[in-house]
Amino acid sequence: MTQKIKPFLDDDFLLHTGTARKLYHEYAAIMPVIDYHCHLNPKDIADDRKFKTLTEAWLEGDHYKWRAMRANGIPEKFCTGDADDYEKFEKWAETVPFTLRNPLYHWTHLELKRYFNLSSLLNPETSKEIYNSAGEMLQTKKYSCKNLLRKMNVEVVCTSDDPLDSLDHHRKIKKDGFEIKIVPTFRPDKSIAVENAESYNKYISQLEKVTDHTIVNFHDLIYALQKRHDFFHNAGCRLSDHGIETFYAEDYSANEILNIFEKIRRGNDLTTGEILKFKSAMLIEFAVMNHTRGWAQQFHYGALRNTNTRMMEKLGPDTGFDSIGDTLVARSLNRFLDRLASQGKLTKTILYNLNPADNEILATTTGNFQDGSVPGKIQFGSGWWFLDQKDGMEKQLNALSNMGLLSRFVGMLTDSRSFLSYPRHEYFRRVLCNLIGTDVENGELPREMDLLGKMIQNICYFNAKNYFNLNP
Repeated sequence: MTQKIKPFLDDDFLLHTGTARKLYHEYAAIMPVIDYHCHLNPKDIADDRKFKTLTEAWLEGDHYKWRAMRANGIPEKFCTGDADDYEKFEKWAETVPFTLRNPLYHWTHLELKRYFNLSSLLNPETSKEIYNSAGEMLQTKKYSCKNLLRKMNVEVVCTSDDPLDSLDHHRKIKKDGFEIKIVPTFRPDKSIAVENAESYNKYISQLEKVTDHTIVNFHDLIYALQKRHDFFHNAGCRLSDHGIETFYAEDYSANEILNIFEKIRRGNDLTTGEILKFKSAMLIEFAVMNHTRGWAQQFHYGALRNTNTRMMEKLGPDTGFDSIGDTLVARSLNRFLDRLASQGKLTKTILYNLNPADNEILATTTGNFQDGSVPGKIQFGSGWWFLDQKDGMEKQLNALSNMGLLSRFVGMLTDSRSFLSYPRHEYFRRVLCNLIGTDVENGELPREMDLLGKMIQNICYFNAKNYFNLNP
């Protein structure tokens, strides 16, 4: 007797047992979304933007898709270049059949189905029909940015914002009475990017203007950044985010940092040792600010960025030329957290790795600094970037389960620039329910649905709601 082949992307997609299906459909699917880290443009929400085409909504700024297109032999003209929207979409449709077993294949068809109720597989033969059908819907008010968020049952969105940002768009969103909470996240990466003295001093000059405060020495710098931290707090911000190559935990003295900052303010480039000391001091300064305000802090580390010099010069950062790095991290990470814990200054912290080899390192490190004050105070963050796919999610969930408390996990985020990316929360929830459901049917967990269902709902929603104190 031959086994019946399941249809692609049906209601039980990724759910391989009866228990998994019950957990997803009865417990996970109904929960609202708290997207506590993303790169959506708050201006688009404030203006309630309507996208003109599916290309504009789907391919604009999406370096995941650009990487796949380049790998498929598509010229740059159709990725980031001046081809018209339909030409770009045709090239994406041409690429999609070659993304089989890449998460892009799943995400593409989930997004077409969830937002536009389109079930056809995207390929060159279906591209025009899909482009026109979705485009017509996008022209309607039902598909404005605010309504796209409503459609996915989103409750909170945390954007990523430079300390220089005026947050005018966030204020407008709040003033307009939008029921979905849109809050900023303090992302001060440029304030520690001291590799180039000229660009760094340009940034500091902008910081001086925004704060109306002259920055001559290191104390002036911290005063100005604290003013911006306070400004963000008053605008509802309760999270910081830091994109770093690795954790910086060099020994340094106060006088060394004063001298290093004066050197770069004079326009002189720093040595490698000076850069590491300065970054080490700045991470501590930000962490203390976060602790004082009771914020959560996030650290995304491990990306080897802008590796293609020619394309970096042509297109700039965040265009698809980054990879997983392999920097040793265990000692510096533990040293960084220990400095804060020793001073009683370690706030709620989420750690995201890009190299899967670090999964067990993070899972064990989080346990070193739990202090009983907050459930899951130190979090091993969800699969990030190259790891936010089925295999990466399962490995992260397994490492956390083996060495920590999965039940206290704050769950998934989009980390996306696209308003069409919210099915990633659904994708994660299906993976989670399948993992737990399989354990149940293997006799490794009890089939106590109240117990399991509560855990699933906590991971999907309630843990994040309680952890971030955003008062949605």
